[in-house]
Amino acid sequence: MSHQSTLMKNTAIIAIGKLSTQIISYLLLPLYTAKMTKAEYGNYDFVCTLSLFICPIITLLMEESMFRFLIDANSEERKKKVITQTIIYALFGTLVFIPVATLIFNVATEYSGFYIFTIITFIISNVAIALSNALARGLSKIKLYSFSNFILGAFTIILTLIIIIWHPSAEGLLWANAIANIVTAFIVFYKLKLKKYIGKIDKKLMPEMIKYSVPLVPNSISWTIINMSDRIILTQMIGADANGIYAMANKFPNIINVLYGYFYTAWKESAAKILKDENREKFYSKIYIDMKKIMYAVTICLIALMPFAFPIFINSSYDEAYIYIPIIMIATYFSCLSSFYGGIFTAYKNTKIMGSTTMIAAAINLVVDLVFVMQFKIYAACFSTLIADLIIYFYRKIKLKDYIRLREVKWQGPLLILAIICFAYYLKYIPGCSMTLYWIANVFTAFIAIAYSIMNNKKILKKLVNKFRRRSE
Repeated sequence: MSHQSTLMKNTAIIAIGKLSTQIISYLLLPLYTAKMTKAEYGNYDFVCTLSLFICPIITLLMEESMFRFLIDANSEERKKKVITQTIIYALFGTLVFIPVATLIFNVATEYSGFYIFTIITFIISNVAIALSNALARGLSKIKLYSFSNFILGAFTIILTLIIIIWHPSAEGLLWANAIANIVTAFIVFYKLKLKKYIGKIDKKLMPEMIKYSVPLVPNSISWTIINMSDRIILTQMIGADANGIYAMANKFPNIINVLYGYFYTAWKESAAKILKDENREKFYSKIYIDMKKIMYAVTICLIALMPFAFPIFINSSYDEAYIYIPIIMIATYFSCLSSFYGGIFTAYKNTKIMGSTTMIAAAINLVVDLVFVMQFKIYAACFSTLIADLIIYFYRKIKLKDYIRLREVKWQGPLLILAIICFAYYLKYIPGCSMTLYWIANVFTAFIAIAYSIMNNKKILKKLVNKFRRRSE
């Protein structure tokens, strides 16, 4: 099987495991927004983002190092050593985190003791699920990885529904996610017989793995700062309601991240395995162009369909979120492109570039937030994220030329179509514009977005249709 076919197959398997439950979670948005206040949802979103910030510090992202080193491991003994170093370091980091976090939360916040316990349990559960995911992927158990994500999604949805109906609160949602994470991680560890992979500390391998993972920590933390600084500053300087609106505005752009995530999970493995091939530049370019076309199609179609979808899924109390969505979607699109470059950098085991680029962007994001948030409020958070994502994209694109040169697609046509779609999207905010004209314009641009996306990706769609036909015959 070719590298491209393997990548497509793995992406499909991962998507099958995640897609159904994620679709259901979006269908439940009307229930969330009806049952939870903006402040309560904002608090829940804040703790989720806080966890993204803390987890890499606890583990030093050794799970990412484990995944990369397992790809190169050519014996069971080598795999055992790689996994052992990761588990030992993760346990050590967790044991240090618990008392430190308890002390900081008690001193720096007014949270109750039980709420602090809830937050700490939620964070540890995210460490566990990250380790189980990396282990399954590193051992090339893609089907198990996909199945575990299906189980995780199903558990989360069922528990969340119980909480939302019984006692809607940030605390309840955190427990729903924590329990689902812990149960799923236990299932993966049991299926992979984790116990047989546990050995002794390797004083040579441990520093080597840490050297790989350490630059990924500022990269991960900086990405979180780009998201978290917006939420913290909005919460502290504007209020939890503003963060609730901003969090809801991020829900639909997150669809782009979700869809790209299916691909990226498979891409990191393929990018590393293809590295020694003579045709790697051709392979990287082909995948890059296809990925860019597909992600652009997803972005413009989501923006074009949002005028019709938003009133259906979101309660009217969150109507303000509508105006910010296209800005965040465009930022997310560029974030995915820069992430693709990151997959190539990790394949070459050059993780320093990833850390340096995101640290600079995070600093700029923070400065823009602080300077403009009082004047422009949620707009400041949206544009600071867009600026940060553009900086990372262009910087990584330049640095990538030191390794390979990727072919590019023309940008003038796509930019014009995006401009037309956004103009129709914001038409109702123009004084004197009738709602009839607004809806006609958006029906027209939705047709343009869908037609252009199909035409621009017809070769990819044709391949997928042919593969499906061959399988069904």
